[in-house]
Order: sequence, then structure tokens, then C-alpha cells
Amino acid sequence: MVNERQQPVSDLWNPGIVFAQLTDVGMRRANNQDSLACLPAKTSERFWDRGHLFVVADGMGAHAAGELASKMATERIAMQFFRSPSLTTSEALRAAVIDANDEIHQRGQSNPEFHNMGTTASALVICPDGALVGHVGDSRVYRLRGGAFEQLTFDHSLVWEMEATGQTGQGIPRNVITRSLGPNAVVDVDVEGPFPVQAGDQFLLCSDGLTGLVEDNEIGVLLDCLPEDKAVRVLVDLANLRGGPDNTSVIVVKVVEPIGGNDTARKPKQRHPEPVVSRAILGTVAICVIGAILLAIMSVADPFDPDQPGDRNWIGPMVVAIMLGAITSAIAVFQWLTAGKRDPIRGNLKGAKGPYRRYDATPNRSLYEKLGDTVQALKDAANQNNWMMDWQKVDAHQQQGRESLGNKDIKAAIRSQSEAVIETMNQLREQNNRAANETSVDY
Repeated sequence: MVNERQQPVSDLWNPGIVFAQLTDVGMRRANNQDSLACLPAKTSERFWDRGHLFVVADGMGAHAAGELASKMATERIAMQFFRSPSLTTSEALRAAVIDANDEIHQRGQSNPEFHNMGTTASALVICPDGALVGHVGDSRVYRLRGGAFEQLTFDHSLVWEMEATGQTGQGIPRNVITRSLGPNAVVDVDVEGPFPVQAGDQFLLCSDGLTGLVEDNEIGVLLDCLPEDKAVRVLVDLANLRGGPDNTSVIVVKVVEPIGGNDTARKPKQRHPEPVVSRAILGTVAICVIGAILLAIMSVADPFDPDQPGDRNWIGPMVVAIMLGAITSAIAVFQWLTAGKRDPIRGNLKGAKGPYRRYDATPNRSLYEKLGDTVQALKDAANQNNWMMDWQKVDAHQQQGRESLGNKDIKAAIRSQSEAVIETMNQLREQNNRAANETSVDY
């Protein structure tokens, strides 16, 4: 298990965020195929140039292929994203994900053991323009704001794709994804945003090891009630206590100050945008127009002797030049009319399509009781299997929760119940370690 909470603050630069990350192998897997990357801007210059970057990847493949694919995804996305100074932030994000796909695909093609290896990848960028999301697969990115928990990504899964086309029904496998990095030479990358960002916003990135076992509204409420380091711990422990069949990875990012911190005088680096109408089209129009005029003159009169009639053989080329000019002019007009509607990243209408789903994250007694049920389920299993487990700390946390509930402080009650979940998972790990030691053989 890897757990990390950081508040990257220097004497000269306050990034305005705090974050925590946690990845865990789960209860049934032998290795962790998830990978994380957290790269907050360490300087004002880096923030205004590119912003803060966070990535979650969930690998797929036999042997070590999935683990390799997810690691390559997080490393290549981070490397390429910061290596593209001439691109806008959204263009750099898309290019980075495509670059990761190229590298993973080539590695899979070159080694039979890694054939068809793949990974999901969801990246969050918090920059001066807001929050951008680059996304392939079913790892998710959420935003919590003002009691609303919103999913900013569209699951590239069979279930979601069928629902999007109006097809619903029982028996649809929920774990079949329709897009991933690696298996194919070409990948379609969703780039969402920029979404507005304000102080108090929280963003969560996670693999499906979390969302498969913890409900969206549960996640939202826990984020609302807990600091980010406790939130990632409780979310992962909760998934494990409910079975933990998969690896689980979570990143929580909280915006504690307005974007850019106190460095309000610094302006984003100016990049030269693509022209509204491409230079090639404008050049072709100009050549065709000038050519048509010259050919028209030559067909009417001799340019060297105006009293002599022109050569009628120039009429055909003149007509061709006029037709080409008309076609390229129409293309130029179309580019001008659609400028501002086309996003160079998505190739379609500009602006975020998300959020795709929204949940109420108001703290409630229902979640408090669900957390208690999870703890009680393990207590029952411990009694049935005669496990030697110490419940004193768990009971103390739950007693505090009942007292907070009596005082109608539901947030405090959920925090105490969350501590009980963490301690319950600690007890289960100790029990598993004891069982492993008892069955080990000394040579």
C-alpha cells in the first residue's frame, strides 16, 4: 500500500492545492496493476505554463503486462505533457495521452508476453484556465462542489456506450471497456474542459476498484466530511472491507486558494493560436484569383500589344482557375464560420460535455449506518472464524460516533465511523499477517 499526502508550498510560491494519493493491491490480487502520478507545479512559472498534473491508470494484461502498461502510461503522459511548450494545455494533454498509447502499443507488438496489453488513463490538469481532463477507459474523475458530486468523465465501457444509445437491459457485463491505451495503434482521447475551479473544490481520480464497490454518493459524502489524507484511506479500506477483488487507487486534490495563489500579477504564457482560416487555403485562393485574372486578360488581349486580340486557348485554364478559386473560397468561408465551435483537441464542438452524472453529497445518517454495517460484517466473520482481533479502538470510535449523532452533528459522526473503518481494516491486516506466518514453512 502506498499513501501520500502533500502540501507543496515553498517560500516563493503557493500552489493553492493540497492532495493525497493511495494505491492498494486489494484482497484477492497478487500484484498491483494500477499506477499513479502526482506532479504539482513547484514554481509559479511551471503553473502558469502548464499547471498541476495528476494521473490514474489501471492496467490490463497477463503476467506483468498490465502493471507495465499502467506504469508506462503515467510516466509517458507526465513526460510528454511537460515537453510540448508550443502547444496549448489542452493540446499538450491530448498529445501526451496519444504518445503514451504509441509507446504501449509498440511495446506490446515487440514482445509476445506483452501482446495486447493495455491500460485505462485519466489525467487531471488544474491550470489558470480551470480544470482539464484527458481520458481513455473507465477510470474516473469527479468534482465535489457545494454538496454536489459530479462525474466529469464518460465511462468508455459497454454499459455506458449502450446507455448512451438508449439501449438498456439485464445481463450487460459491467467490466467490459470499449477504449484503452495499448491494444490499438490509434486511440480516441476524450479531452473535457476547462471546467471552472474555485476555492473549496475537491477533485477525485480513481480506478474502478473503488467505484465497483463504493457508491458514488458515498464517495461524495466522505470527501465532504474528511480531510484528503483520511478520505483516500477510508475509501480504499472501505473497498477492501467489501471484498477488495481488484486493485484500488485514489487521488484527492483540494483547491484551498483561488487558482494561481497570491501571484495575481503573472499572466499565462502567450501562445500563437492556429489561424481561423489556414494559410494554405488563403494562399490557394489568392493564387487562383490572380491566375484567373491574368488568364482572362490573356484570353481577351495580348498583354504585350493591347491592339491585338488574345489567345482563346487561355479560356479553359481560366475557367479551371475560377472553379478552383470558388472551391477553396467555400472552404475558407466554412473554416471562418465554424471557428470557435471546433475544438482542435476533440475535433467537434468546443467546451466540456461533462459533468455526465451528478449526485447529492449532503452528509446523511444513511451513510453513517452503511459504514457501521461494513464494520459489523467483519466482526461477525471474526466471531465465526475465531479470529483473534482487538475491537477496543473500533468500539471507542463508534461510541464517539453515536455521541455525535445524539448531538445532531452528522459530519462528526461520519468522521468517527470512518475512523472505525480504518481501524477495522488494520485489525484485518494483522489477522491476515498472523495467518500467513502460521502457515509459512521454515526451510
